[in-house]
Amino acid sequence: MPSEQWTHPEPGDGPAAVAAKPSPEQVIAGLRATSEGGAELTQLLTPEGQRIPSPQFDKYVADVDDEVLKNLYRDMVLVRRADREANAMQRQGQLGIWVPLLGQEAAQIGSGRALKPTDMAFPSYREHGVAYTRGVDLRELLGIFRCTDQGGWDFAAHRFHPYTIVIGNQVLNAAGYAMGQKFEGRVGNTDGDGNPSDTDEATICYFGDGATSQGDVHEGFVWAAVYDAPLVFFCQNNQWAISEPTERQSRLPLYQRARGYGFPGIRVDGNDVLACLAVTRWALEECRHGNGPVLIEAFTYRMDAHTTTDDPTRYRLSDELEEWKLKDPIERVRAYLARGGGADHDFFDQVQAEADEFATQLRDYTFNMPEPPPERIFANVYAEPSPVLDAEREEFLSYLDGFATAGEH
Repeated sequence: MPSEQWTHPEPGDGPAAVAAKPSPEQVIAGLRATSEGGAELTQLLTPEGQRIPSPQFDKYVADVDDEVLKNLYRDMVLVRRADREANAMQRQGQLGIWVPLLGQEAAQIGSGRALKPTDMAFPSYREHGVAYTRGVDLRELLGIFRCTDQGGWDFAAHRFHPYTIVIGNQVLNAAGYAMGQKFEGRVGNTDGDGNPSDTDEATICYFGDGATSQGDVHEGFVWAAVYDAPLVFFCQNNQWAISEPTERQSRLPLYQRARGYGFPGIRVDGNDVLACLAVTRWALEECRHGNGPVLIEAFTYRMDAHTTTDDPTRYRLSDELEEWKLKDPIERVRAYLARGGGADHDFFDQVQAEADEFATQLRDYTFNMPEPPPERIFANVYAEPSPVLDAEREEFLSYLDGFATAGEH
């Protein structure tokens, strides 16, 4: 069996490690080489909570004072607490599965808060934080994971598309939607003074690093590029496509793939909520002005399993996890606020109390969620009535009725 290249070093770093199966040392070496995201990483807030000025992106967060940052902190804490509660409920048999977002709160809250009410978001299946920023009641997400519905929110009203389970499929949906925005003239307009219009729209589409190996994603890149679609491709690179690291999927950083399709790509610190907010605002503005698409690679880390059916201890080392705990997206905001006097212990305690109450509400809702009737499985399959589906429903219900009457004979 021929050996395969495991890491792809920068020029001057020496030869790449090769092995049919990488050794633990090779894994750690590759991770340490990319753990900071590289020289082109956009970062405004360090893991220690220190503000880094950016001539390019500071203007996109000029309105972010301590109060705004406190709200971003609250968003992340509440979303993390909800995520941990849902994870626990799955272990207790209340949910069929759960998809954790632990560690990715900054990428989701920062990008989600960058959206305007008229923008549209297309998620995969992990964007619980983005759903929260779009005004979706997180209780409406739980039916998906309890296997009672496909999502209870009003997709059009919240401008937040249904979750997509098929890896990368949402990228094609988003590309088509953004092309429609372009065809309908909802981008590149100006007001009476020649300034960019406030009514223009953009679309953002979320996917993970693993999805970049799917054909649907690349087809979406092609269509969006050809039609200058107002589409922000937001890749949350949490570095593990289930059990395969990014190094086995790409020879280059993922954001550089945009060059091959003729549109800009940028890598942002996905654990920096301020940088994610700024970069996403910039990218959406580019799209609304008619300069799209844009690819954002949010360089972050999945601190938990891929889903609750996954065991990450089988394919990654604890050294890696401990390293990323030091880059926690919530703690860096807390450090910044505490150091600058923007928040005190009372504020942090209050937010934690809010988060605990939020989790209690989710838990009570889940435990008391009504079971749907069996015919629910046949609902919303087709827009119009279907004789074939009607016959199948009647046959299924008749089959179930047979169990109820079996004891009478």
